[in-house]
Amino acid sequence: MARNNAWANARLLGAVAELSQAEFEAERTGFFPSLKETLGHIWLVDLFYLDALERGGRGRAIFQVEKMPDTATDLAAKQAEADRRLIAFCDAGVGPEDTVSVGWTGGPATELVEDVLLHLFQHQVHHRGQAHAMLAGTDVAPPQLDEFFPVFDRHPDAAAYLD
Repeated sequence: MARNNAWANARLLGAVAELSQAEFEAERTGFFPSLKETLGHIWLVDLFYLDALERGGRGRAIFQVEKMPDTATDLAAKQAEADRRLIAFCDAGVGPEDTVSVGWTGGPATELVEDVLLHLFQHQVHHRGQAHAMLAGTDVAPPQLDEFFPVFDRHPDAAAYLD
């Protein structure tokens, strides 16, 4: 899932990078009002979860400290780095009873690592779908994002993420 996540982010952000800066920032219908804000939200929340998973101790301060990238290219680079960290974390192995403390809005809670990972992946899919729909309202064709796991329809670029 971490590798699929990285691949889907790279494909979507690659397409978004074809937009002008004005189109990247343009108001659109979605949970967040633009592609910039939607994709930036994914990245920021990834940093929040990564901090919890890696036991970094920054917690919700991430939302005040980290600066939203201005361009799609800058955001793609930052998202790729977060995705590499997530892959490395998952490759290190997660036990069925491993827990972490997550600083939710209502206060910290001890969570199973596997549940935090599932939530992170679901969060990504949720907002990537919104960004995908926003991109459909531009001249840039939204990329196919569900060609990763089955061999019969795996996108050729997916191979780079499978190792």
